[in-house]
Amino acid sequence: MKFFYLQKSDRHVITLLLCVIVAALAVIYFTDSREDESPAMEEVKAPKGSKNKYPRKSYTYNQGQPRQPELFPFDPNTADSTELLRLGLQPWQVVNIYKYRAAGGVYRKPRDFARLYGLTLKEYRRLEPYIRISEENLPAENYFYKYEPIEERDTVKYPVKLQPEERVVLNRADTAQLRKVPGIGSFFARKIVEYRERLGGYYRVQQLLEIEDFPETAVSFFIIPDGTEFRKMNLNRLSLNELKRHPYIGFYRARAIVDYRRLHGHIESLQQLKLLPDFTPEAIERLEPYVEY
Repeated sequence: MKFFYLQKSDRHVITLLLCVIVAALAVIYFTDSREDESPAMEEVKAPKGSKNKYPRKSYTYNQGQPRQPELFPFDPNTADSTELLRLGLQPWQVVNIYKYRAAGGVYRKPRDFARLYGLTLKEYRRLEPYIRISEENLPAENYFYKYEPIEERDTVKYPVKLQPEERVVLNRADTAQLRKVPGIGSFFARKIVEYRERLGGYYRVQQLLEIEDFPETAVSFFIIPDGTEFRKMNLNRLSLNELKRHPYIGFYRARAIVDYRRLHGHIESLQQLKLLPDFTPEAIERLEPYVEY
């Protein structure tokens, strides 16, 4: 019995500790009871199937009351936070709208509102019929187009394009007429005229495709009437430099022609040159309309 005997001072200390423990348990008990009674708080429990059957700590969050979205006309450039929240937007989305407007951003058309971060397609389609952009926030150019007469089109700088059934005579058209062809601008109009001068005239509209990157869809707008004359070259009189300027001859064929004239005399037909390696049947066929003897 002497083993379990405690001195008086020790008994006082143990009694004090027991009182402190009882008081702490009572505080914990009443605190948990109040949290359980709060209707606005919900306990987050351990997920089902979790190995930790008794989590050491429970967390709570404020559920609040769900807001029922309303639909009414609004201008995203002037609507205040109360209106935006009534529409069903999240508070952080309202903050982003305010930041956008404070930085000088303006919603000029309903589709601009679709760029709002976090806004889903379903939400945008719900709000789109009710978006009203004030006329003051529309682009200024719309005002002048609406209230001022439209200036007449400069047909020299911006020619009216041909209709699908209209045609241009390829060997007679100048650059102004050529620019009326769909797909032909100033660049290709100049190229057509320059190539026509080098050739001596076009005898097939498909020759346009020999111009680099020429739009194939434009070929159908050109015609070459029957009986069109072409500028011809005399193979027996022109020098090497004069011959080589033609796109279908060049330096090597020009040299072959000059050498043939020196060795065999007068040329009476391109068929005389068919044995030369540079004059293939295709080359002779292309060159035939442009030569004379």
